[in-house]
Amino acid sequence: MPYDFDPPAALLELCRLMARRPLLVLTGAGISTPSGIPAYRDKDGVRHGRAPMTYQEFTASSAARKRYWARSMIGWPRMREARPNAAHRALARLAAGRRIAGLITQNVDGLHQEAGSEEVIELHGNLHRVRCLDCGKRLWRSEIQAELEEKNAYLRGVEAILAPDGDARLAEAHLEGFRIPWCPCCGSDLLKPDVVFYGEGVPAEQTEAASRSIERAPALLVVGSTVMTYSSFRLCRSIAERGRPLAAINQGAMRAEGLLNLKIERPCEQVLPWLTEWLENA
Repeated sequence: MPYDFDPPAALLELCRLMARRPLLVLTGAGISTPSGIPAYRDKDGVRHGRAPMTYQEFTASSAARKRYWARSMIGWPRMREARPNAAHRALARLAAGRRIAGLITQNVDGLHQEAGSEEVIELHGNLHRVRCLDCGKRLWRSEIQAELEEKNAYLRGVEAILAPDGDARLAEAHLEGFRIPWCPCCGSDLLKPDVVFYGEGVPAEQTEAASRSIERAPALLVVGSTVMTYSSFRLCRSIAERGRPLAAINQGAMRAEGLLNLKIERPCEQVLPWLTEWLENA
């Protein structure tokens, strides 16, 4: 085994469960923090800093959009440069070996796909895409970044505190003169990252795909998530209501704590590779 630690009883129980049948997996921010992407919440489920921008604020205010895109221009390179860690790679190996029945993620970083996982259900979208709310045109975030840097060269090299999901905390003084991106198709300034903002509903396509996966799944494994958002908690509650096992690899408090059949409070980037090796050698 590549990771030298004594497996807790819950991990051995999970190994035996997965040896009998493939599980559906739901991942959250905790699987990507080892890749350098900050999480919204701490181990107790308490949100860091101020609340993120809501969908209603973003769509109603041009000043809010200016603030969002200025911070995003500074914070995006960290997200773009993040790479999959051992936990992402282990899940891709488990999928290739038919040890998991599907993968749902709350994350918007695309690291599961980069690690080799296929057919990932992205509950909250993908930050590598941008969508025009007026005409529906979709663009790559890299294209928007190039436009932002060209229009706002004065912000290059500005230091800022990085925040979750490609955001950054930027002084208000830097916002003067900032020029936001425009849709190349219709000229609208309502370009928005193709992700679910706070106050915005999860698209029906993702909700239905996740629900279908839950209906078929013999059990659900939550990795690196407090499941504080309703979209993820709903899935945990649904699997529990069906009388099927709910397991978690997560350090700290979880909204679904009372529904869990077993929980492993170890770093997922250690546990998942160990679990993968165990299953491959079983």
